[in-house]
Amino acid sequence: MSCSRMAKVKFNNGNYCPMLGLGTWQSAPGSVGEAVKKAIDIGYRHIDCSPIYENEKEIGQALKSKIDDETVTREDLFITSKLWNTNHHPDKVEAALTNTLNDLCVDYLDLYLIHWPLGFAEGYTDEGNFIESDDDYVDTWKAMEDMLEKGLVKNIGLSNFNSKQIERLLRHSTVTPVVNQVECHPYLTQIKLSDFCQSKEIVLTAYSPLGSPDRPWAKPEDAQLINDERLRSIADNYDKTTAQVVLRYQIDRGHIVIPKTVSESRMIENFDIMNFKLSQDDIELINSFDCNGRICALEMCSGFKYYPFNIEY
Repeated sequence: MSCSRMAKVKFNNGNYCPMLGLGTWQSAPGSVGEAVKKAIDIGYRHIDCSPIYENEKEIGQALKSKIDDETVTREDLFITSKLWNTNHHPDKVEAALTNTLNDLCVDYLDLYLIHWPLGFAEGYTDEGNFIESDDDYVDTWKAMEDMLEKGLVKNIGLSNFNSKQIERLLRHSTVTPVVNQVECHPYLTQIKLSDFCQSKEIVLTAYSPLGSPDRPWAKPEDAQLINDERLRSIADNYDKTTAQVVLRYQIDRGHIVIPKTVSESRMIENFDIMNFKLSQDDIELINSFDCNGRICALEMCSGFKYYPFNIEY
């Protein structure tokens, strides 16, 4: 499939982003670089990264190799990364971004996100838990705006923010975030948060859209989204796989979606979703599968001031 057919979404600032990207969370060093190169060969142009994934250097070498061999130009690619929680102090933001740029072998990012609204102090408790910092994400956002002004990033946005946090940020910001990247799948449909973001001209990006079946903390008895017979029945009606329907579900809602895989066959499968569209009835049916099935809750931080999941959305 030609990447020219890849759907794009228009941000509130007029810039565009491919609606399908390759996620790299939990993509192991030693395999993620080859996965990124294969993805670019298949036609992916949007790669989602973060320094906390501990694989940006390998991704950077893969990106450089595909630019050097003229498979793509830098301008063809849309590269996203994130500011980790230990770097929320405004004085740390540019240094953190510079490290990411160096690791990814690029001069700018297409999108830079605050990974979580809560900040961490350096180090850990005696029990190995994170330590809350007194950083305010509003101050962090002002430093993100500076990175935009300096041309080090093309767009800035949020991740894992709730509606109240976004409202507060908007009251104290000059630049409106272009996206809010959150966990979203048929067991956590995020309908209210999606509607809220849309009302603010913020695009929702869905991470873990397939339910992250290989997450390290999964229990044997946990429901496997990809094996849901209700989704399989819908997929059969379109002559598609369950994964393809689940990804198309996000795009048909106007969301960006970033499935993670290092398997070439699954990358090809995930990419082949631009030649069909779900009916509104099927979208509403999938919406009904919501069971508040959040899997990335960062529960050890539930007592922190800016923990985002203590309210409904």
